[in-house]
Amino acid sequence: MVFFIGAGPGAADLITVRGAELLRQADTIIYAGSLVSAELLAYAKPDCRIFNSAEMTLDEVIAAIVSSGGIVARLHTGDPSLYGAIREQMDRLTELGINYEVCPGVSAFSGAAAALKAEYTLPNVSQSVVITRMAGRTSVPERESVRSFAAHGATMVIFLSAGMTEALQSELIGGGYGADTPAAIVYKATWSDQKIVRCTVGTLHSSAVENGIGNHALITVGGFLGGDYELSKLYDPAFTTAFRKGTET
Repeated sequence: MVFFIGAGPGAADLITVRGAELLRQADTIIYAGSLVSAELLAYAKPDCRIFNSAEMTLDEVIAAIVSSGGIVARLHTGDPSLYGAIREQMDRLTELGINYEVCPGVSAFSGAAAALKAEYTLPNVSQSVVITRMAGRTSVPERESVRSFAAHGATMVIFLSAGMTEALQSELIGGGYGADTPAAIVYKATWSDQKIVRCTVGTLHSSAVENGIGNHALITVGGFLGGDYELSKLYDPAFTTAFRKGTET
């Protein structure tokens, strides 16, 4: 049995209770060593086989699973459904008749919001969150370009693009964000060496350069980082809900 497990955004204690228990039970752990905290390997049994998938190809990962038997924990960073490359692994396991399940995790975009002490969906500011990345060595469909998403003015969380901030800045402005739109670079959210750089879209590239950030960072953009928003109706004394009668007539 194979379990694809979300390790969480960085800090070892942000893995789910279920994920931690599966690591304790695992006979083999294959973890994404480039992004997953090695502290999570402390959950492993003394005789557990451990592989670092950062050094492996897809074929080698599958071969390690096939040769393992027992319970295999495939440990991915954040939540495996986002940029986890798990579909290709699951399809191979299906072809081989190997059962698997997915244990979700806390995504890095949630970790970044926590680090920023921010809410992505503020009333009358933004009610949508666009999670995307810049095209690089791996392409992005043209209809999903950063420029096209920027035209919506929604909250944006941009993965895998910290090394392309100059081009990213140009795409954001070209798509419609004003240069003064608030932005923030969150380096290694929730890790012990976490770093937050607050800036604007117009100073995004210079801020990344000045702070030496070129990888392992999320970039967040939008008015949610500003100070203007409306209060939620949820707690408005005049607003009636299914659980509370409001004062509104």
